Amino acid sequence: MNGPAMFALLASAAPAAASNEPPAYLQFLPLIAMGAVFYFLILRPQMRRQKEHQAKLAGIQKGDQVVTAGGLIAKVIKVDETTVDLELAPNVRVKAVKSTIGDIVPPAGAKPAND
Repeated sequence: MNGPAMFALLASAAPAAASNEPPAYLQFLPLIAMGAVFYFLILRPQMRRQKEHQAKLAGIQKGDQVVTAGGLIAKVIKVDETTVDLELAPNVRVKAVKSTIGDIVPPAGAKPAND
């Protein structure tokens, strides 16, 4: 075949191939589905844990036993707006930023929740 005849053959076949393709918005459907899965499996649970942690920090009171982010177990002596005074041992007191508190530990004599 010569050049113009080949071009005419390809040009006539092009519209037929284009009409068999799915609509363009269907190509974005897998991306949207992956975004939804990412949100529900990763972002949403993380935001819920963060809100629960903020609620715990807001409820810290004098006398609570806490674990710091560094792993130190201490007793709360004084609570300010952004800081907490902790007693690590008798006559060993430190001041910590409230956001570095990892968890509130229940008293040692408390019964486990699952019993």
